[in-house]
This record gives sequence, C-alpha cells and structure tokens, in this order.
Amino acid sequence: MSAMTFVSRILGLIRDFVIARLFGANELTDAFLVAFRIPNFFRRLFAEGAFSQAFLPILADTKANHTEEEVKLVINHIATKLLSVLMIITLIAVVIAPLIIFLFGWGFYFKSDAMQFQLASNMLRITFPYLLLISLTALSGSILNTYDNFIIPAFTPVLLNISLILSAIFLSKYLSTPIMALAWGVLIGGIAQLAFQIPFLRKIKKLPKLKFGHHQALTTLKKRMLPALFGVSVSQINLLVDTMIASTLIAGSVSWLYYSDRLLELPLALVGIALATVALAKLSNYHAQKDSKGFIETIDRALILAVLFGIPACIGLVLLSEELIVTLFQYEAFDINSAIKTSYSLQAYGSGLMAFIAIKIFAPIFLSRGDTKTPVKAGVVAMVSNIILNLILVQYYGHVGLAAATSISALLNALILYFFLIKQSIYKLHVNLYKMLFKVTLSVIIMSLYITYFDSNIDVYYDQNGWHYSKESFHDIDSVDDVVMRLIDDVKHAKNQLKLMSSEMDIALSIAVYRNTSWPVIRLSNSALLFLGEIGAIVDFDIYS
Repeated sequence: MSAMTFVSRILGLIRDFVIARLFGANELTDAFLVAFRIPNFFRRLFAEGAFSQAFLPILADTKANHTEEEVKLVINHIATKLLSVLMIITLIAVVIAPLIIFLFGWGFYFKSDAMQFQLASNMLRITFPYLLLISLTALSGSILNTYDNFIIPAFTPVLLNISLILSAIFLSKYLSTPIMALAWGVLIGGIAQLAFQIPFLRKIKKLPKLKFGHHQALTTLKKRMLPALFGVSVSQINLLVDTMIASTLIAGSVSWLYYSDRLLELPLALVGIALATVALAKLSNYHAQKDSKGFIETIDRALILAVLFGIPACIGLVLLSEELIVTLFQYEAFDINSAIKTSYSLQAYGSGLMAFIAIKIFAPIFLSRGDTKTPVKAGVVAMVSNIILNLILVQYYGHVGLAAATSISALLNALILYFFLIKQSIYKLHVNLYKMLFKVTLSVIIMSLYITYFDSNIDVYYDQNGWHYSKESFHDIDSVDDVVMRLIDDVKHAKNQLKLMSSEMDIALSIAVYRNTSWPVIRLSNSALLFLGEIGAIVDFDIYS
C-alpha cells in the first residue's frame, strides 16, 4: 500500500510542478485552487473523512457477525442513500456557485477586478461534481479495504494526478482561458477514479445496487458520522479557514499556502494516512472480535513507524524548505519571490507534521470502538484555537501566520486525543516507543547538524565581500570567456542556492582587464550569459591601463 501511495504522491508532485511551471502563483491560480479546494474539502470531510471512518466499523462488524447477504444489504442501502444526498447537494452547489465562492473566498469578491471572482465561480461549477464521484470512490475503497484490498484504493488517486497533468499540458492549449483546463481535469479525474474501482468490486461481488428504504445501518451511520465531521477532519477545516483568510491577502497567498501544503501532504500521506487507513480496518476487526492484544499491538506498530519516518521528514521539511521549493517549483511562471514565500509557509506547516500524523493515528482508535464524541471534543477545541490564532498571527506574519496557526492547533488536537486515550484506559505509550523515539532523535540531531553545517559553510563558494574565483592570468583577451566558463563549471551545481541568495544580496562577476596599448574586445558566450541571467548575477568590468 505504501508503494502505491508513494507513486500517487510523486505524481501529485509532478502535477503541482506542471501547474506551477505553466500557471505560476497569481490571481488566476488562486481562483482555481479555491474552486478545487472546496469540493476537495468536502471530499475529505465527508467521503474520506467522517463517512469512511463511520462506515468502515459498521461494515467490519457486519462482516464479522452476519451473513454475506446482510453485508450486501448494508452496502446497497448506504450506497443508495449516499448517492441520493450527494446528487441533491451537487445540483444545488452548481446553481449557487457564486454564493459558495463568496462564502469560502470572500476576498475575491471585494477586489477591484471582478474577474477572479467570476473565474472561481465558473470553475466551481465544473469541479464540484467531483465531490459526488470521489465520495462514491471512497465508498468503494472502504469496501475493498474491509476485504483486505488496500492496493487498489491507494493507487486510485494516481488517476486524478494524471488527468490534471494531461489537461494542463494539452487541453489548456485549446481553451480561451487556459487555466480552465485544470477544472475540467478535476472532473475527468473523478470519473476515471470511480470507473477504475468498479471491476474490483465486481470481482468480490460487492458492487453496490440501488436499494431504497430504511435499514438500521443507516441510523447507526448517521449517529457516528455527524459528530465525526468535526473530530476526524478538523485539520481540513483549518486548511479551508486558512484559504478563506488568505483570499483577503495579496495575490499569490492562496497559492503559496497550497504548494507548501502539498509538500506537507507527501510525508503525511506516506506515513500518517497510509498507517491510519490500514490501522482503522485492522482496529475495527480486532474490536469486533474482542481481540485486545491485537488491538494494542496494531497501535504500537503504527506509532513506531510514525516516529521512525515522521520525525526525520518533519526536520527535513523545516531545514530544507527553500531547497525543496526552488528545486520542485521554481520554473518559468513560478518566480523566486513565490519560491521564498512558499518556503516560509512550508516551514510553518512542516513543524506540525508529527502532530498531523498523530491525529491520523489517534482518531481511528476511538472511531474503531464506535466512539465519535471524543474526537469531536478534541476537534472543536483545536478548530476554535486555530481560528483565534489565525486572526492574531495573520496580522503580523501574513500567510505564514495562517500556516503556523494550523500547526499549533494540530498539536493541541493530538495532545487532547492522547489525554483521553490515557483517561479512558484505552492506550498508553509503550516503552518500545520511547526507545525508538530516543534513537530517532539522536539520528535527527546528527542530520540537522550536518544540514546546518553544510548550509553555514557555503563560503566554499563566496567570502564576506562577494563571489570569488582563484586568480588566473591570461594574455589573450579572447580567453576571458574560457575563464568565466571554468568559474561556472565550479559553481553550477549550486545554481538553486545562488538564485535564492540573489534575492537578498547582489551577486557579481567581476572581471579585471589590464590593457597595454589598444582597448580590448571582451566576449562572453551565450551559455555564460544564460547562466548568469538564471542566477540573477550582474557582470562588472574593470579595465586598467
């Protein structure tokens, strides 16, 4: 499963690279990201969030204690109800799209140029049906997970990424507003994801069929799902609040938060979401079978893996934020300013990675036991604290303050969940986890020192006064370019670092020429000029008689 999730996230990075390169970080990109984040928010809130977390224990219990015919009946009733509700919601959303954009991105409405608001509204009409499609996909994925098929649901998101990549590259060329291709890519991706899982549901004979009427499973689902809307997906609510407030800031703020969040999502998906998905299914089965030993051992293994992979990823995101953003996104339309702004919010998000992972593991423990109230209590406190911190920190730190508020509230959420785990005598950290934490901490300290040391010793490339190269004498004036190219060969591997530094200081190539009689002709090749332009360097000539 982790391998499939890894493939999906790598394609997600490629998708974001393509979007950043072709469209940059501006008011148009902000409009698409808001139009995409709204159905994506409800997807994580309802489909992959509260619905999946509530549905899986019900299905696991039915599978363990009832006949296969009853399992099919539960699936059919729940699938029919889900389809009916989502069709109504989707139709309403398409009609009132401008109102929804106003609610979730009100900053667009009050700007002098109404183009951004109108564009976001048009995009939402195309992207919102994605909620219907992906919710049915989540239902299918939950069924497959219950029957120990984790690979197919983990691979499914790849199709959305492929759709967006192809739409951005090819479909955009044929549209009067090229960025609209991204909205169509979301819709096409949703159709592809749902269609992909249908054959596998047929294989296990669990393809849902329309079944109207009432079933006790529907009542149970409602009771567990409604409170879980806050408890399970509070981090997504916080991210949406970030987007809402960011829409009132300068153009690009929504995009900066988006790209930094996307890099956060890579380790979060590989560690937190992957562990949570498997853990919930296993914990639900162990609880249904009253296997307390297997229940505790599953939690232990999940937390050990979270510490082993999560802490190094957390430190890496914080210490290498600029390098990661510049390397992945700074091309063409995505300039150095956007890269630096995004790296700042990545540092803020990255510092809270372990808290986000902990929530993904702690919440399913309660949900597998049918307890949705406890995650709600933690989620409400965290959400309120996030809103308060947003309003305070945004005044001083702009979009970075929004990211920091989200991380702080996530930490609070995780601590509250763990407090209730202890209070209810469900789980307490095992000594093996402390041992693993000690080992990982030592390793991370060494890693951090190395990264910091390397960064502070970049003076291998420059000194206090500026860029320098070993002294070379030449008599043929035409060899100036040869010397320059040797210099470039020595520093070209540090091109990204040079780009970053050029935003804060002047980088100059200084050439001193001593003439004897005539004035020299100085030539620099196209390749030399291209490199100097890419790193933002100036060329300084000093000619002495």
